[in-house]
Amino acid sequence: MAVTESARSKPMPFDAKQLDKLLDDAGIDVLVATSKHNIQYLLGGYRFFFFDTMDAVAVSRYLPALVYQKGKPENTAYVGCAMESYEQELGKFWPNELDLGATGSLTTAERALGHIKKLSGVRRVGVEAGFIPADAEGVIRKGLSNVEVVDAVFPLERLRSRKTPQEIEYLREASERVIDSMLTVFRNAAPGMTKAELAEMLRREEVNRGLVFDYCLITAGTSLNRAPSEQRLEPGDIMSLDSGGNYKGYIGDLCRMGILGKPDAELVDLLGWIEDVQQAARKPVKPGGRGGDVITIAEDMLAASPHKAYTHYMAHGMGLVTHEAPRLMNNKRMSYSGHDIERPLEPGMVISIETTMAHPKRGFIKLEDTVIVTDKGHESLGDSGRGWNKMGK
Repeated sequence: MAVTESARSKPMPFDAKQLDKLLDDAGIDVLVATSKHNIQYLLGGYRFFFFDTMDAVAVSRYLPALVYQKGKPENTAYVGCAMESYEQELGKFWPNELDLGATGSLTTAERALGHIKKLSGVRRVGVEAGFIPADAEGVIRKGLSNVEVVDAVFPLERLRSRKTPQEIEYLREASERVIDSMLTVFRNAAPGMTKAELAEMLRREEVNRGLVFDYCLITAGTSLNRAPSEQRLEPGDIMSLDSGGNYKGYIGDLCRMGILGKPDAELVDLLGWIEDVQQAARKPVKPGGRGGDVITIAEDMLAASPHKAYTHYMAHGMGLVTHEAPRLMNNKRMSYSGHDIERPLEPGMVISIETTMAHPKRGFIKLEDTVIVTDKGHESLGDSGRGWNKMGK
């Protein structure tokens, strides 16, 4: 492994003491991070451009790895592929040891294992169980005798749970650019256009605003089908746009409604009720607020509503990953439990709040918002376009 002067002089971009505490609580001596989002976080925003939108290469995959020993950040190693030497020349890496000769998952695991074997006092190694290939994990397990290999996703998620001012700015940009893109699509939508054409229009608008387009869930008329398709818009149709676009890896995930024509009283009332739920759910979003209250306040409103049979509410943390800490509810579908239900919210936490109505006669109506816990309360990002946006010119 190569050691560079530029690496030695670069400060760590995260709170090493906090990571050490989280690893200590989990009983982990050495961390092996392999997910793109945690590699980005631990390297201070670094994303290797060549594999930014793909992983597969030959018969394996690109697999970066950062090896961190608790309490000894000077022993940190980064394993990447040969082309990352271009990034090394630009001073992108802070770890003391760089091994930029790996590409496939087996090679990465072998080189990470070699570094771990040089470290002393290692009894428990943490890997990202959901983000490390089976062949790579097998290499690490087989190569470490008398060492337990455990899942480290939880401490890494907690490390990212309070966003820095820079991260919040990235989320702000992502959210506002997604909303601007949606409002542009609403203005340019017209009868006869297909959902697939409108989803493609949204993709172009997001890309033109410097976002990486992730997805577009779209409904039209009274259909509850959210896939882009050849269904055409007709006069009087309502339309939902629910899209994720990311800025420097941070997700803008929001939903807004449009209509070809003028909404009648019932549609105004239905979206107005969803807005009431969304606003009520924001009230407990403040420092010290009980995490679970963000859920129970809205669920109580749904339970007392005539719309409860076809309305769903959810709130979850977000940032580099959708559905990250704080975990505000037990969500079996997403494979996590409500760790933060009884815990206080903290400044810097970011929450996605969404109320979804699948009305049996009027169609799909939804609002989704992004809310930050601030020092004094909360702030919402990309908070415009909340009513019925008129479609067409």
